[in-house]
Amino acid sequence: MSREILMKALEFHGHRCWASVAGVRAGLAALRVLNVKRSGGRQLHAFVEIGDDHGGICFGDGVQYATGCTLGKGNMEKTPYGKLAVTVIERATNRAVRVSYKPTLAKQISASPFMVKRGQGIEPDQIPEAEQMELVDLVWNAPEADVLSIGEVFQFERDWFPELMGWVACDACHELTARAYVRVLGDKHVCIPCSGYER
Repeated sequence: MSREILMKALEFHGHRCWASVAGVRAGLAALRVLNVKRSGGRQLHAFVEIGDDHGGICFGDGVQYATGCTLGKGNMEKTPYGKLAVTVIERATNRAVRVSYKPTLAKQISASPFMVKRGQGIEPDQIPEAEQMELVDLVWNAPEADVLSIGEVFQFERDWFPELMGWVACDACHELTARAYVRVLGDKHVCIPCSGYER
C-alpha cells in the first residue's frame, strides 16, 4: 500500500478521518484480490453499503479514490445497510469480491481525541492535524487481517447496460438534459421537473 495514495485520498475527501482510511484500505484490497487496476473509466463497478447520514459514510470516498469507481462516473452505487463494506466487480468478467471493515479497533477509535471532539460537534477539519493523523495512522498501520474481512472471489450476475450518450435542451426550461431523462409532453420534449413526472 502506498501512503501517497492514502494522502491523496484524504485530500480528495477534504479531511483526515478513520472511515475514509478504512475505505481506501478496503478498495485497495479489492483491487489486489481481483488483480485489477484502478478504474479510469467504467471497467469496475462498486456497491458501497454505507447508506446515508451516519458518521462512517466517509468510507465511500476512500473506496472511490482507491478504486476509481465514482458516483460521478455512475460505476458506484450506495446500498443502504449502514455498513463499512464494499463489493467491487470487474465488469468484463463479472468477477467480484466483498470487503468489509472489522470492528477490531472500535474502542480505540471511539476513545481517540479526534472522535471525542467529533462527538462534541467539532468539525473534523477544525481538529488539530496531529489528532487527525493519530487516528489515520491507527487504521492505516493496523495489520490487514485485523481490520479487513475479505471474501472469496465470486461471480456477480448482472447485465451491464451501455453508457447512454447525448444531450438535448428541454423545450420548457431550456436546460441541458441527458436524452435518457427527457420525457414527451404533448409535442414537447422536456426534462423530468418540467414534465410533472417523478421519474
